[in-house]
Formats: sequence, C-alpha cells, structure tokens
Amino acid sequence: MLRILWVAWLVCAATAAAVAGLLLSPWWWCAAGPLLALAVLAVADLLQTRHAVLRSYPVLGHLRFALESIRPELQQYFIERNVDGRPFDRDTRSIVYERAKGTDAEEPFGTELDLYESGREFLVPSMAPVAVRTDVPRVRIGGPDCAQPYDMALLNVSAMSFGSLSANAVLALNAGAARGGFAHDTGEGGLSEYHLRPGGDLVWEIGTGYFGCRTHGGGFDPDQFAAKAAHPQVKCVSLKLSQGAKPGIGGVLPGAKVNAEIAKVRGVPQGRTVISPPYHQVFSTPRELVRFVARMRELAGGKPTGFKLCVGSRRQFLAVCKAVLAEGVTPDFIIVDGAEGGTGAAPLEFADHMGMPLTEGLMTVHNALLGTGLRDRIRIGASGKIATGSDLVKRLIQGADYTNAARAMMFAIGCIQAQRCHTNTCPVGVTTQDPRRARALHVGDKSRRVQLFQEATVKSALQIMAAMGVDDPSQLDPHMLRRRLDTQTIRSYAELHPPLAPGQLLDDAPDAWAQDWQAAHPDRFTL
Repeated sequence: MLRILWVAWLVCAATAAAVAGLLLSPWWWCAAGPLLALAVLAVADLLQTRHAVLRSYPVLGHLRFALESIRPELQQYFIERNVDGRPFDRDTRSIVYERAKGTDAEEPFGTELDLYESGREFLVPSMAPVAVRTDVPRVRIGGPDCAQPYDMALLNVSAMSFGSLSANAVLALNAGAARGGFAHDTGEGGLSEYHLRPGGDLVWEIGTGYFGCRTHGGGFDPDQFAAKAAHPQVKCVSLKLSQGAKPGIGGVLPGAKVNAEIAKVRGVPQGRTVISPPYHQVFSTPRELVRFVARMRELAGGKPTGFKLCVGSRRQFLAVCKAVLAEGVTPDFIIVDGAEGGTGAAPLEFADHMGMPLTEGLMTVHNALLGTGLRDRIRIGASGKIATGSDLVKRLIQGADYTNAARAMMFAIGCIQAQRCHTNTCPVGVTTQDPRRARALHVGDKSRRVQLFQEATVKSALQIMAAMGVDDPSQLDPHMLRRRLDTQTIRSYAELHPPLAPGQLLDDAPDAWAQDWQAAHPDRFTL
C-alpha cells in the first residue's frame, strides 16, 4: 500500500507541476520535467513483472542495479554471499540467474579458480566424447512393494514449505514444475492449495509435526493422510527424519507468519510460533521406522514412499539397513540431505557443526545399500547446494540417482539473499506472508524462469556427461571424479571411498566397515 501511495503522490506532484508550468510560469517545468520522468518510471516499475525488487520499491530499487553495474567487485560481492554469509561458489548465483532468464551463462577469458587449492574437485573428460543425447533420462522410483511407480526427473524442486515461502512463491515453483515435467517437494508444512492449483507433480513431505495429517494432540492422523495422499498430483510420500541445515532439531515458523490460512493448512493455532518436535512420535527404533514407512505406503495406495535424512552416524544407518532386511520391507527411495543445506530458521551452531556434508552422506548411504544388497531396490536422491550441471553430475557419480535443489530454485524465482526470511519482510516476496510484499513476485514470469533454469541445468549435465564419454547416468563411475588433497596429490572418489561389492557386508564385511556393521542393531539407534 505504501508503494502505491508513494507512486500516487509522485503522479499528483508531477501533474500539479505540469499544470503550474502551463498556467502560471514556465519555470515550473524545471520541477515538472524530472517529476514526470520519475512518475512514468514508478508506474512502469509497478506494472512490470521481471524484477520483484522494482515492484516492491519503485524508482528506489534501481539503485541496487546501478550499484551492481558501476563496480564489478561490488556485483561479485552480491553474487558470492550465501544465506549465512559464507562464500558461495563464484559463478553459481549468476549462472542460475542467467539460465532462469533463458540467456547464456558464458563469460570471456578463462577460469579464475585456484585449481591447486586443496579440496578442489574436477570431472574427468574423455579423449573419446560422445554425442549429447537429445532425450532427457528419468529415474523410475518404486521398489518391489510399490504399486504406483513414478519416473523422477534428474533435477527437482527440493523441500520448502508454504509458510516459510509465500503463496506466490509456491505457485511459481509448482507451475514451473508442471511446465517442465519435474517434481516439487512440498516441505513439511502441509499440502496447500498453492501446491495443487498449478498441477505440478508433488512429493508430499511429512515431518515430525505431521502438518496436514495431524491430530489435535500433534500426532499422526492416518485418515487425513490417506485422504490427501490419494490426490493424483501426489506422486510420492517422503518421511522427513532430519534436515541438513539443522539435523537433530525441529523446524520453527515464527508466529508473525502463521496467518489463518497457514494455520488451517498445518492444523495449528493462528498467530502462534510453530515448533516441530526434534523426533517422531510414531517410531523410536530402526525396525519401527521401517514398519511405519510400510504403513505410509499402504495408506497412500502403494505410491512410492521413502525418507529423508542428514546422515550423522554410519552405524545408525546400517541399523536401518538391518531392519529393512529383517522386516522384508523396502523403502522406495532415500533422500540424503547435506549439512551444507540452507534455512531461514536454525541456530548457527547446528548449521556449521552438525551432520555430514552431502558428499560423505551420499557415499555412506550408497555403499551401505550396496553392501547389504539393497541398492537395486532403493533409489537415492541428493539435496544440498545443487545449482549447476557439474553439481548434478558430481552427485550422480557419488551415488545419487536424482537431485533436488532448493536455494537455486529460490534464486530462479527472484531471491536476492536479503537474509530477512525469518522477519516476514522479504523485499522480493519469496519468504513472506505479507500480501503486499508477496505481490512483488509475479507467478507467470517466475514459473517460466523455474522451468528454464531446470531445463538448462539438466542440459548442461548431459553435455558434461557426453564430454566424459557417457550418455547415461548409469555409466558414471567414481573414477570419473577426482579430488585434490594437496598441491601434489590427486585421488579419485573410487580411491577415497572404495565401493563395496553387492552383498559384501552380509558375507564378509571389510575392516573399514566391520566394527560399525557388527554394532548396528535393528532394534536401537546406537551411535
């Protein structure tokens, strides 16, 4: 409302000055000229749909773009800061923005990276590259107990809840998924009309708060769950055990964001801060977890069902594998969330010091499933700072079958990392429940950008794979990704994380795994 009043005042002032110039004195045109120009610019800013900053801050918003264009170093500063203030990869955000706009992300001259920096990774090109495949591969999700398998895209929208995101942000993400034919994870905040309205495929995530299928006491309501899981847009159901940015604690939605609509979707009181418990009420052992996954799949009519976690203890995950073998019940997928994941609501100590990074988490889960003979029945998704084609290929090499992106998708719908997610004052309408601010995000324009970003990123991944001499993700191998340990030492991921043979843990566990394998028990989570 304030921006409309500001523009209205500017138009009235410009009109008054122009009338005074015509009727009183030509000197009034000295004021009328600039005021008319500003008024035209302000109206254009309000009506345009490409830039959310200008829709929220007509005229004044141009200062941001002016600063970025004046000094390249300042522009890099905006590009290189992530949500917690630590450096992001140099070109990641600019690549996402360019691809979302449908333009090339190419720059002149060579790399500016320090290729001899310890920890630097590189993919191995082939002396015999192959043609880039024109069809886009998909991943069949659905194990032996699944009645309605789903073909997942290589890159999808990761979990972000309505409530954390605005209605317009959710609409744009789901509409982009519908246009591009990929999946949209709802996050743990419930299944809202904004997830359903555009028609995109959904992965319905259920967290410890059981939002959307919650009893009055905060427990799991099977009848609500079954009714909503039956919706044709719900293609998979995911049980959230933990989140990479804050493993071991529940989520927080400030009371200022909990309006009547969000309260209804989540089944919580309006205006009160919503805190998800750190643990689930429906299970306390690996065996109970596996049984609950089976129950969810039955209630969902046989749709693919799995769980998401940020890996901490290899021993605990092996306990889950033993429970799967003991119960004869197999989850259809497991989503591995890396500790480098972002959020607008987590203590800094958790974000910085808890959980495995995605690389180690992925390879732990992949090898554990290989060693227990379960890998061919369970698909692995990867989530955590995936924004480019090279990110996607690296995660496939490290054991993932498909990937999910959250932060990059937020960039695609206009996030500028103002770091106001928790205050309800997001300037571009992405993470706010203030309808005046949310209006800045134009759903039609931003949904197109989500589609373009996903298509361009998958295309980039296929081009990289072709340069490596493969045309299908199944042909990727840990030998194809190298890591520099120091200025003179390079190792492949096959050397850093030796792969287990199928069923090897069941026959004769190697020394590196033997102690954890023996200590893992299907009836307790032991560190």
